[in-house]
Amino acid sequence: MKRNHEGLLKDMPVALMMGGPGKEREVSLRSGAAVSGALRKCGARVTEMDVTGPGFQLPEATRLVFNMIHGTFGEDGELQSLLDAQGVAYTGEGAEGSQTAFDKIATKACFERAGVPTCSWQIIRRGDSLDWKIPCVVKAPRQGSSVGVHLIHSPEDIPAALEDCFQYGDQVLVEEFFVGRELTVGIIGDQALPIVEIIPHEGFYDYEHKYTKGASEYRVPAPLASDLTEKIQSAALAACRSLALEVYSRVDILLAADGRLNVLEINTIPGMTETSLLPKAAAVAGLDFSALCEEIAGLSLSKKIP
Repeated sequence: MKRNHEGLLKDMPVALMMGGPGKEREVSLRSGAAVSGALRKCGARVTEMDVTGPGFQLPEATRLVFNMIHGTFGEDGELQSLLDAQGVAYTGEGAEGSQTAFDKIATKACFERAGVPTCSWQIIRRGDSLDWKIPCVVKAPRQGSSVGVHLIHSPEDIPAALEDCFQYGDQVLVEEFFVGRELTVGIIGDQALPIVEIIPHEGFYDYEHKYTKGASEYRVPAPLASDLTEKIQSAALAACRSLALEVYSRVDILLAADGRLNVLEINTIPGMTETSLLPKAAAVAGLDFSALCEEIAGLSLSKKIP
């Protein structure tokens, strides 16, 4: 992948935000530490900020906020709205795109309208019964890193799963149980990166498998025929376009044995830890970690601030 923003960060004052108040706080701190080193390598003047809510003070002369807050507050549009109001540039998507992508129900609706391949789904609310063919999947719609995701294999699994999901909100997403290879596609601007195949050593790709070294195997690029690779990358790009996303993201997809695709969700602030998938794919495309961070910064600075 061609580097378009080499040298951009030299001497630039960058506020690196990480932490956050949500369930992904520890992962965010790890992502932030890795990105901090990469930005300094590019010559940026970095101020690290552990941010847990709206009561933050940006250093004077901040040119760019590099947002590494995964999940609540950082990925859901709230921080973006605050920075828009201050007229400060930040990495990643704007407030509206962030809010939509963070909500799995809103994302599903966008996929359906745009014809993006995704499995059947429904919404249940507090007090509703789960009237769905088992096995199925229930998800808290506004959490990341597989927090609040449960595979339902028998009716006995339902009460505890719903109790967990409803602690995060009044709606729960129920999805068809779709069996397939676990794939993810990084998107930088309008380019799809090499596909990553994820092979958990047991179970599914949950929080533990995401962030524990050695818990999963990764194949980059995924061993797929060229026409199937193109089909999957095209679906990932279509998913991003359906939400009007334009900077960077990571699209999670299941591939069935018969070739059907199930686009699951879009992560607008994907992990940037030593086990994270976007950096793995970027490296295969020719972008080392520092170059990846610089490309993200360059694309983000090209956005218009409202």
